[in-house]
Amino acid sequence: MKNKTTESDATVKVYHGYGHKENMILYGHVLAGHSFPQNKYNNNAFINTINLIKLFMVDPMPGARVHLQWGQQDFYTLTEFDGFFKFEWASATDVEAGWHRVAVHLLSEEGQVLTTGVGEIFVPHSTQYGFISDIDDTVLVSHSATMGKKLRVLFTKNPRARRSFADVVKFYQLLAMAHTEPPVPNPFFYVSSSEWNLYDNLNEFFRHNDLPKGAFLLNTIKKWYQLLQTGTSKHEGKLMRVVRILHAFPKQQFVLLGDNSQKDPEIYTMVANKYPDRIIALYIRNIRPEKEAMALEMLSSVQNKAIAICLFKHTDEAIRHSKMIGLIE
Repeated sequence: MKNKTTESDATVKVYHGYGHKENMILYGHVLAGHSFPQNKYNNNAFINTINLIKLFMVDPMPGARVHLQWGQQDFYTLTEFDGFFKFEWASATDVEAGWHRVAVHLLSEEGQVLTTGVGEIFVPHSTQYGFISDIDDTVLVSHSATMGKKLRVLFTKNPRARRSFADVVKFYQLLAMAHTEPPVPNPFFYVSSSEWNLYDNLNEFFRHNDLPKGAFLLNTIKKWYQLLQTGTSKHEGKLMRVVRILHAFPKQQFVLLGDNSQKDPEIYTMVANKYPDRIIALYIRNIRPEKEAMALEMLSSVQNKAIAICLFKHTDEAIRHSKMIGLIE
């Protein structure tokens, strides 16, 4: 580690991980400074703007040594240039399905624990469906296609005041419980072009709205001077994150959910054609009617015609379709 640090001036952020006995995955960031989680929310646009800016006032710690203990196993790694770390390992013991608490320690050069971050990792049953969902304009009303509206909502609304689409909570709850039991819901993976800076806000939005708990796969962290570029990263990264999930769970079948505001029809069609036996259905919210024909043309190129496809405007259409194909009861 390049710089000396103390427990009071570093934060280990651990994000929700996922996996199974042979392939456990956990990731996070090490940032300089102490993290103060937001616990009060109001509708003051100025305060909400300040709180958002704070999420981008980050100072990543590259080359920091972090330690993960899993049962009797110990793993070590160094953070990347942006403070990002990733652990990937095979568990020496069986792992029950469900959520498991895990801790990551930041170590000094002498190997002493300076500070600790706590997270969770989800292990599904291999027979369960998996759901990979976009966030912006699929679940969360974001106005991604209109930069002015997008930034105004992002800056002035706190995560509890952000709107979800009508019936999307009902739909996702039904999917979470499809052909499974309440103690171990189906796994959800939320893949977005938004940056890791927004992880806490997104997590709070999902928690507050009672959306299924899941693992987030977001984009490279940004600095304050890049704030106006949030969510504008190339979408090839989103494709890679979807493929990464499929590779992590080779025995499971997946449903992909997105919208037609940007590249989801194209990305999901590519995934369905590359992994035709792994995808059950594609759900695309028709957020931009002027791009409906383009989305339908793209989705029609899915080669495996057994893959169910639903381009919908209102969530209740998607619910009816998923009942029709037997995905939910």
